[in-house]
Amino acid sequence: MPTDGPEVDGPVADQLRRMIALVRELSARIARLATSLGVDLENEAELERVLHIDAGRVPQPDRRVTPDRRTATRNGMSPDRRKAHLREELRGLLVLRYGVARSYVDRVGVDATRHILVSAQEQLVREGFKPGADGANLKRLFDQN
Repeated sequence: MPTDGPEVDGPVADQLRRMIALVRELSARIARLATSLGVDLENEAELERVLHIDAGRVPQPDRRVTPDRRTATRNGMSPDRRKAHLREELRGLLVLRYGVARSYVDRVGVDATRHILVSAQEQLVREGFKPGADGANLKRLFDQN
């Protein structure tokens, strides 16, 4: 179900292109966050760990005054707190993408949703990420075996 070719036109094709763009953006942000945090989302155990972050474990702000301002980040957060925020963003984006994909199945069907997710993963590969870097295991999602 290609939607990028000139032969596909109209409001339905425009909607599919917007859906593809949204999933591509979400997947790219997820892959970049995972890479910067050193999280391997292809590893089921790590993916589960990210998805089940305990919000109560977010480090509290470091109230100590340090003479070396290079240790503080630009927004005044400690490196541990910044990392915790990035992990929480990663978790939120994974959950959001799951919800988006689920709603796409309801709106356009399984085949179109598969095309959207495959297209997003192919774009990530073109950008230099390995398949699955965004935590989307398409084989597991769509294969019945």
